[in-house]
Parts: sequence; C-alpha cells; structure tokens
Amino acid sequence: MSEQATTQTSPTQTTPAAPAAKPARGITIHESAVAQLQKLLVERQTPDAGLRLAVRGGGCSGLAYVMEWAEKPREKDKIFERDGVRIFVDPKSYLYLLGTEIVYESTLMASGFKLNNPNVKGSCGCGESFSV
Repeated sequence: MSEQATTQTSPTQTTPAAPAAKPARGITIHESAVAQLQKLLVERQTPDAGLRLAVRGGGCSGLAYVMEWAEKPREKDKIFERDGVRIFVDPKSYLYLLGTEIVYESTLMASGFKLNNPNVKGSCGCGESFSV
C-alpha cells in the first residue's frame, strides 16, 4: 500500500507531488548467491567468514572485480547481509558497486557469480573487467 503526497495549490485544487527518486543503494544478494555462499561456507568450515567484493584497476576495460574470502570485515568496510551470508566492501569499491546485485548462475558451459552492476558503461567479453 502506498501513499501519494499532494501539494495544495489553491483551496479547491490539489496536484500530486512528484515522488522523490530513490537511487539504488548498497549491494543486493540474490537468493541463488545466498544458497551458493552458504554451501561454500559450510565446505570451508568458516561460518563467520564473508565474501570480500572489491574493484581494482586493471583488466582489459580498465577496472576489474575481485572476490576473495575474508574471515572478518575491516574497520571501514560496508557489510551487506542476507540469511547469514555476509559481503564486505571497502569504501572506495563501494562507490563503483552501488546498486549491484550478486547472482550465482550455473549453466552447461560455466557456473559462477555474476555481478549485475548498473554503473557499468562498458565491459569485456569475460564480464570480469568493466568501465564506468
């Protein structure tokens, strides 16, 4: 249920106020990624660990994604959590990853984590390198 704000322009006339655009914030962890990360954490026997997601310079398009395990977050990390799975992102990488969704895909040809990043302006064929 949503409420619609109105702005009164005269005693007999009201005009709907334009809703404020809310930019996508943070990192979204899709249920497919949650399931795979939970499985990997059990296999590693490190239930308190998390996945560190970062952006580094390099790759054929200028920037590259980096994923690695981290036993705990760093002091200034942003932490995103869903169903016990945690993603750690450093402040600099966070600027490039705002609004990103992490998905796990498995096909006959390949399986792995995919980042649906709305900030990407161009990328290479492998999907691991991008530009903004």
